[in-house]
Amino acid sequence: MGQEQPRWELAQVNIARLREPLDSPRLADFVAALDPVNALADAAPGFRWRLQTEDGDATAVIAFEWDTGSSAGVIVNLTVWESVEALAAFAFSGLHREVLRRRREWFEAMAEAYAALWWVPAGQWPSTADAEDRVRHLRAHGPTPRAFSLRNHFPPPDQPVAGPSAGRTDWMCPA
Repeated sequence: MGQEQPRWELAQVNIARLREPLDSPRLADFVAALDPVNALADAAPGFRWRLQTEDGDATAVIAFEWDTGSSAGVIVNLTVWESVEALAAFAFSGLHREVLRRRREWFEAMAEAYAALWWVPAGQWPSTADAEDRVRHLRAHGPTPRAFSLRNHFPPPDQPVAGPSAGRTDWMCPA
């Protein structure tokens, strides 16, 4: 008997409003960390997919143009993971955690939700339009099964929902 394949995987989007253009000296450390962090993500347990251009440049993806505010632009990270736990294990450890600690050097603070999670059928990759819709939903309604956060997440659609589950404190960004 073979192991049953998961029916659902976790989509994740996060956006950041740039303090300066990506080619500015202020963002040099961030840009230098992109390839190493992405390589670690690609090899991480539970990682499924990452949005990028055909030449592998995720920073060239155009989306969330309506959400730039007065910033130098918005960058988008759109990924799919096996589970909430797999995403959190990667996001809050190692080099990625080190980069998160420095995010205020490179990105404007955002009062509204800048990340959203939702379940997608296994093997189905979300679009930037899907991601924009989920961020808007989370901002308008707070965490629901349609769009949620690591802090308040929901189980896959085929599991009972009693309400959001609280994320572990070690999942939260230390910065």
